[in-house]
Amino acid sequence: MITRRRLLQGLFGVTVALPFLESVAPRKAKAASDVAPFAIFLRQANGVVQETSEEPEMYWPSKTGTLTTASMQAEPGRATSELAEYADKLILLKGVNFAFNGNGCGHSGGGNQCLTAAKVSADPSGNLSLSMGESLDNRIATQLNPSGVEPLTLYAGKKSGYIDEVLSYRGPKQLRSAQENPYKAYMDLFGLSALTPEAFKQLQAQRKSVNDLVREQMQSLMSGPDLSKADRERLDLHFQSIRDLENTLICSLGTDDVQSMKDIEAACRDNDNVPMVTRMQIDVIALAMACGVTRAATLQIGDGNDSTQYTIDGVKQKSFHRISHRIDSDGSEGTPIPDADVLHHGIDRIFAGIFKRFLDKLKAYPGPSGGSLLDDSIVLWTNDLANGPPHSYSNVPQVLAGGAGGFLRTGQYIDAGNVTHNRLLNTIINAVGIRNADGSYYDSFGDASLQRGVIPAMIR
Repeated sequence: MITRRRLLQGLFGVTVALPFLESVAPRKAKAASDVAPFAIFLRQANGVVQETSEEPEMYWPSKTGTLTTASMQAEPGRATSELAEYADKLILLKGVNFAFNGNGCGHSGGGNQCLTAAKVSADPSGNLSLSMGESLDNRIATQLNPSGVEPLTLYAGKKSGYIDEVLSYRGPKQLRSAQENPYKAYMDLFGLSALTPEAFKQLQAQRKSVNDLVREQMQSLMSGPDLSKADRERLDLHFQSIRDLENTLICSLGTDDVQSMKDIEAACRDNDNVPMVTRMQIDVIALAMACGVTRAATLQIGDGNDSTQYTIDGVKQKSFHRISHRIDSDGSEGTPIPDADVLHHGIDRIFAGIFKRFLDKLKAYPGPSGGSLLDDSIVLWTNDLANGPPHSYSNVPQVLAGGAGGFLRTGQYIDAGNVTHNRLLNTIINAVGIRNADGSYYDSFGDASLQRGVIPAMIR
């Protein structure tokens, strides 16, 4: 259960949850081990440029072992070097494999297994196939959220109708739809979606921020004699983060009219808006976690085979899916794309930058155990596939960050030794504090046919 959630109640019934404040914490502070960490999952499609028989290594560091900022910066040609600033907070994990074959479509089959470690359905099949199990975010939310509070499930990018959402499952074949509109996600987060049409029109006419709706309570809290200087700074950051998100929603549309924020719903799938929508969704997730709204969130970027045209070195490139095939085709035959592996590597670096933005936002917030929110979180950057050609399910890249309250052994590049990735998901389950009834490590997430266990090298 979420152990604390302080709310400001404002006009029209709007609520603003607050970040953790030391000054108003219980006298007996919680130890890090008593805090259930937050879990965030970022999904990339189409694999990464790691070594194959035909392509050089452009992703992983050159050797396993301890990670340092200096060692990662010393290999600027590797995509993971973008995360050098967070070396001591990272676990780079290779040697993790999907256990089951896809059913007629590798992209769909990989996406369906990504957070479930479950088999892929035979009916429906192909690009319509579904997972035969629940996803990790669902399990965490079920165990740690208040009853009825689902994981935050967001999406950024185009939807072509050919494999859209793939990531979050309530149970076998129960694919959860993802919110693609950051404005709607923002409205839901602050209770604005529940406003009556009359109240919403009044709010729009006044062009008010959510902060304005709780101004009186906010000022009372900020002026309290027991509030520490550090907590005032935390609150300043929190309210400014809310306003920054609102400004981003407004300014991205080229107008200062709050009503126009709704227009992004029509444009949120546009190719050129993908970077902007991704940044907004990250900000929504960070605010939700800082407020304790949920313990689990996912962000899927791009549809099942991500046809986004990313911009590299100022040039909008061909579809990522086609780049991942190395040919100008969504099938197996087509004209070769020059330097496609280098372009794919550039996209990997874009995703590394997105992941870093997550870490930056979480680091900026205080966490319930006394450090940053990043210290009390586990953030996974995962993938549907291992590489471009041949779109393998072996050695699917996994990059984790955050200490999970001290449970994880960070600052390491680890070879898990070709284990099925249910063992990674089991490790994450234990990292957020979920155990078997007898207190032993939980070890049975995913399909029942898989070998149970965790990845000991990840655990302190």
